[in-house]
Amino acid sequence: MSSSSAEGNGSPDNNNSRPSGASVTIKSIDSKVEQRGSVTESYEMVDTGKSAPPVTLTVDGFGTVKHPKTGATETVKRFTWQNTEGMSVQVISYGAIITVMKVPDRNGRVDDVVLGFDDIPGYQTPNNPYFGATIGRIANRVGGGRFTLNGQEFQVTKNFDKRHQLHGGKIGFDKYNWEAFVDGTAVTLTHTSPDGDEGYPGAVMVSVRYELKADNRFEALFKAASTKPTPINLTNHSYFNLAGHATGHEEIYRHVVSINADKITDTDADSIPSGKFICVGGTPYDLRIPRELGPAMAKTVGKGFDDNFCLTKGTEQGRTFTARVIHPHSGRVLEVYTDQPGVQFYTSNFMPDPNKNINPKPVNAPEYYEVTRLEPLIPEGAADPPIRGKGGAKYCKHGAFCLETQNFPDAINQPNFPSAVLNPGAQYVHEVVYKFDVLRD
Repeated sequence: MSSSSAEGNGSPDNNNSRPSGASVTIKSIDSKVEQRGSVTESYEMVDTGKSAPPVTLTVDGFGTVKHPKTGATETVKRFTWQNTEGMSVQVISYGAIITVMKVPDRNGRVDDVVLGFDDIPGYQTPNNPYFGATIGRIANRVGGGRFTLNGQEFQVTKNFDKRHQLHGGKIGFDKYNWEAFVDGTAVTLTHTSPDGDEGYPGAVMVSVRYELKADNRFEALFKAASTKPTPINLTNHSYFNLAGHATGHEEIYRHVVSINADKITDTDADSIPSGKFICVGGTPYDLRIPRELGPAMAKTVGKGFDDNFCLTKGTEQGRTFTARVIHPHSGRVLEVYTDQPGVQFYTSNFMPDPNKNINPKPVNAPEYYEVTRLEPLIPEGAADPPIRGKGGAKYCKHGAFCLETQNFPDAINQPNFPSAVLNPGAQYVHEVVYKFDVLRD
């Protein structure tokens, strides 16, 4: 697992210096004017004519949570970045979750492009599919909920069909309120996982450093250290829809996606790797050239993607180009860069499908460039109702995509995968950059 911070070819400028004039505002946690996410869907117009610091950071409150082990009440902090290009991001200390990413389109109209909730109770609902959360100790699956390390077998909690572990277990890192430290316009969130937590060996201290840059890059830097040899594979689980978080599957199908990978990891029906690889050439998983997402999904066996793409990179290359996603109508573009060997591309296949009729078609509808606001008619008492998100949005199947940068899934049980073991005295490092832009004529 690379600990290099060197730029890969074609990656964005890696200038970590804070721009002069950046400002930070700390608001009272108990402020009565506190807002908890977007209450209504609205558009904002970008105004870059005023003189302002390139990036500002505001800190306030986002309610309270109870510690999942001790029951102690803890205050959740919210961090809001705003730059002069019209982009803003919100992160909360609970789960180190990215709750909001507002990005301008080609006409300067701003919309929130990540799924989430308006308040803490939303993030604690049982049907929250890890919206925006930091995942650990192990992202993705641990096959059979067990592994052998240095001759000793470890059994970890099984929270996926009682057979495997998914995203860190029953009480993963996403369910804790992290400590926070502010340095200029960078925020570092930290969490300590004790020895034996969810069955894992070693006490582990993890951190994630978030920062919005003036050029619409949002950067995350994960680090971890352990007192014993232990597996580590952190990721962020944001759900993106570049048309706007509430626009649903019809707009997702119109996105154009490319991923810098020449193979994927072969998996079984439970998405547990076999240890083999599948070359993407000549398959529906060949996204090396841009493809419309809906028709590409229609060609896959499951009518959607939930696969680890093995990134193409040089042996000495650190952070490298991972994926590019375009929403042609709005002109929004998302590029992802990472130093990790893989990325899980997931198209929200397991989110609710109330009417059992959400499926991609081999060809998109003729009204390709007409933005539609999905508002499905849900029968009374539907067994699989939508997830109620920000501003009352109805989140359903295929309503978003994820690009979870990571080591290969279940690497601790696959000797031919990049090692997932973190030893005492070493440091786990994982960089990811989300770079937003717009198409230009």
